[in-house]
Amino acid sequence: MKKTYKIDVDCAACADKMEVAANKTKGVKEASVNFMLLKMKVEFEDGADADAVMQEVRKNCKKVEDDCEIFL
Repeated sequence: MKKTYKIDVDCAACADKMEVAANKTKGVKEASVNFMLLKMKVEFEDGADADAVMQEVRKNCKKVEDDCEIFL
């Protein structure tokens, strides 16, 4: 399953940090962040609970960039 989320982040380097953090989250098959569009696309692993996984993605992103936001 793939979903797209609106994000709020200040710079391209921060967006890159978010992408790396999201890709390291259990349940995420692949994540990509587009700084220009302020969007994050996430493909989930089979059987993963998308809502629970995204809560973890949000936590992991906040660890690397505390002023970022993912609108779930």
